[in-house]
Amino acid sequence: MSVSYRQPGVVLTDRRFTVPLDHADPTGETIELYAREVVASGRADEDLPWLVYLQGGPGFGANRFIGRPAWLGRALKEYRVLLLDQRGTGASTPANRQTLPLRGGPAEQAGYLTHFRADAIVRDCEAIRPRVTGGAPWTVLGQSFGGFCTVAYLSLAPEGLSTALITGGLPSLDAHADDVYRAAYPRIERKVVAHYARYPQDVERARRIADHLLTHDVVLPNGYRLTAEAFQSLGILLGGSEGSHRLHFLLEDAFVRTPNGPELSDAFQEQAQGLLSYAGHPLYALVHEAIYGRDGRPTGWSAERVRTEFPRFDAAKALAGDEPLLFTGESVHPWMFDCDPALRPLRETAELLAARTDWTPLYDPARLAANEVPAAAAVYHDDMYVDTAHALTTARAVRGLRTWVTDEFEHDGVRAGGPRVLDRLLALARDEA
Repeated sequence: MSVSYRQPGVVLTDRRFTVPLDHADPTGETIELYAREVVASGRADEDLPWLVYLQGGPGFGANRFIGRPAWLGRALKEYRVLLLDQRGTGASTPANRQTLPLRGGPAEQAGYLTHFRADAIVRDCEAIRPRVTGGAPWTVLGQSFGGFCTVAYLSLAPEGLSTALITGGLPSLDAHADDVYRAAYPRIERKVVAHYARYPQDVERARRIADHLLTHDVVLPNGYRLTAEAFQSLGILLGGSEGSHRLHFLLEDAFVRTPNGPELSDAFQEQAQGLLSYAGHPLYALVHEAIYGRDGRPTGWSAERVRTEFPRFDAAKALAGDEPLLFTGESVHPWMFDCDPALRPLRETAELLAARTDWTPLYDPARLAANEVPAAAAVYHDDMYVDTAHALTTARAVRGLRTWVTDEFEHDGVRAGGPRVLDRLLALARDEA
């Protein structure tokens, strides 16, 4: 039974759907999907076209908006919007340290999680679309990993789409995870250098914190073991429009004087654990590299292996000399499954996924080359999370896809830019720009 309720300017309806765990076995085990329908107040009874939003990640549920902020207000001018919690996220059948043991041991858990990539998410969308739209195609807006899913949608089921809109999420069609991270580390370094240029006082602050962590055992209030590498991973903030400023404010008052000497303050630790914990989105850590799995090769903890090719990211070496500490970000490492209490029980499951070699292709280059769905993508110049060169190569491989390349926004442009970003994409897709 659907339940409707109101917030300022919108009518919301909770929608729940049952879909196969494995779409190749439609009579087998099922899971539940949750989605929130949003329509502008006063238009709830109108026959509006649908837009389904696919969140970034993997592993994050759809935004919990209040009212009609960011891009949503623009979308509601002409669409009825479906905010989908992709399988395993949000209020859809969750996959985490509490629920995965229901599957059995690590081998069973890893086998279960092979069904949580972009192809399964596309099949979910196609399974629920007739129940939502009556069979009519809909517009998809894919942010980041949601854009990866949108490219998979154009490959697997373009008949379900009237328009495809992508923000910061054009994947490489043929790169292995190693290629992705070899391109990523130099981008991350550029972001760190830019941060230190903006806040030069943070060079010494970051070095002092890292040095403290190399010589002290620090366990955060939630049980997270804060190591120097874990501290470096806070650089994930630098990919967002406000991230550099947020990192600066985190660093500026990290220490307090105590009877035992300087210690990391409770306030710093509280903020750090909120940024570092995967308790709310464990799938990000579990299947992040699996989204790049291909060609019969294991991902094999790619980000960790490739990092050794960039010794400037080694905290101990940086502190032994006079180099600034380089932050990292947008990468998952095996040590996270030792540090984070939300991930520790899943370490063996993660190892099995990293060793897996039977990943099936997610994208169909031939079908994309013949694409007929109106499509547009925002590509952010020097995006920390998605390589611009990879994105533009893919854009050229999708027939009719129009791009807007901009340095006005970071990876979260669809949030920061809101209506203007969506306006621009719709105009491009409709050949009005």
